[in-house]
Amino acid sequence: MNIQLFSKKNTKPSIWSGGLTYEYMIFPKTAIYAGRDFGFRISSATIEEVSSEFTKFKGYYRYLVMLDKDLKVEVNKEKKTYKKYEIMEFNSDDNVTSYTKGTDFNWMVSEKISHHKLEVTNSNQNCNADVVILFSLRSTVITIDEKPYNLEPYDLLVIENEEKENIMLHFSNECLFGILDF
Repeated sequence: MNIQLFSKKNTKPSIWSGGLTYEYMIFPKTAIYAGRDFGFRISSATIEEVSSEFTKFKGYYRYLVMLDKDLKVEVNKEKKTYKKYEIMEFNSDDNVTSYTKGTDFNWMVSEKISHHKLEVTNSNQNCNADVVILFSLRSTVITIDEKPYNLEPYDLLVIENEEKENIMLHFSNECLFGILDF
């Protein structure tokens, strides 16, 4: 089992058409974002322009969560509103226009990966997924098999579980909890 902590304060910004994006992780590590050949990518972005068009990525499914306010969007000409921490799921090839400034969490998953899900939780979890992602919404202690990890707001903990071990997780506070099986 490989556990990696990605601190928000150590991420470096890149520019996208509507603001800045902070990449936490791309998988596999040899993948190149611009080459659009990755299995998944986890990032956080600022939306600084209203209105702004989300970047399209053919062949990817996307989870987006606003971290600081509600999100007003238009998806394929249908107006939608998502509450803070409510998960927006969409095909990354959809036409998405945001009418909200703010900060988001973004998880892009290749359509070649058949099993993945994301939820907001603060309850204990028991899982054996290939990859587990934990994104802190507030200062949080995440205990993995009795070992504590201290996360600041918007830090990311990723567990690569090639051995498919059964993992016991405990959260002291609300987190985004994602699983992925190849």
